[in-house]
Amino acid sequence: MILYEYPFNERTRTYLRLEHLLNRLALLVSRTHSVDHHYAIQTLFELMEVGSRSDLKSELMKDIERHKQILNGYRDNPAISEQALDQFIARLDACFAVLNADGGRVGHGLHGNDWLMGIRNRMGIPGGTCEFDLPSYHEWLHRPPEARQHDLAQWSDEFSGLGRALTMLMKLLRDNGMPQKVMAMDGQYQQSLPQGRGFQLLRLRLDPKSGLVPEISGNRLLFSVRLMRRGDDGRLQPSAADLPLEVSLCA
Repeated sequence: MILYEYPFNERTRTYLRLEHLLNRLALLVSRTHSVDHHYAIQTLFELMEVGSRSDLKSELMKDIERHKQILNGYRDNPAISEQALDQFIARLDACFAVLNADGGRVGHGLHGNDWLMGIRNRMGIPGGTCEFDLPSYHEWLHRPPEARQHDLAQWSDEFSGLGRALTMLMKLLRDNGMPQKVMAMDGQYQQSLPQGRGFQLLRLRLDPKSGLVPEISGNRLLFSVRLMRRGDDGRLQPSAADLPLEVSLCA
């Protein structure tokens, strides 16, 4: 099954983009080819761009506090382990403390690295990182993989606090959703959203054997899915297929 996720608000949209970039960065750093490390640096710059929002850290910390209040509401529940609850809340507190202790925006420490910022300026130009443009970068790409991985790990550490907080918050959000089986008829499915729940994320699973692609749209009132099929010319065209879907709504 292929999982598709659709955010219902801008904050969740930003979280998903950051999560996508952090996962890509970790994968690229773990590899050893210089081309992978080139794109790892490019991913660092993308993280800096997405993380430059002045309200990002405050939103993360507000979400941490909100989840702490929800979790504290489970105290004295005989079905909940007090020890496990305390441990999870302590992890949330640790994430909050790391974010709160960092006075600048996410990734601000990398702005002081003139070498990296020189590469960032050139990456906006097609082919701008050729060896005749950036000989020092060309030399770095020819260093042993272990040396490049060491540098990348240091630069990536700028986003470690963000990554830990984001991982916990997205897990809490996704675990909140209950999967339900639905049927798309004639290539379409639409569902109204219960009021007062504040849904933030739609998770949709689709059988890859169908060869169909979901086109999702939604807001706080409803969401709709239109199934598309890739034609011989590569363009997506509406499908009239009946297909079972698995849907989770996460608040």
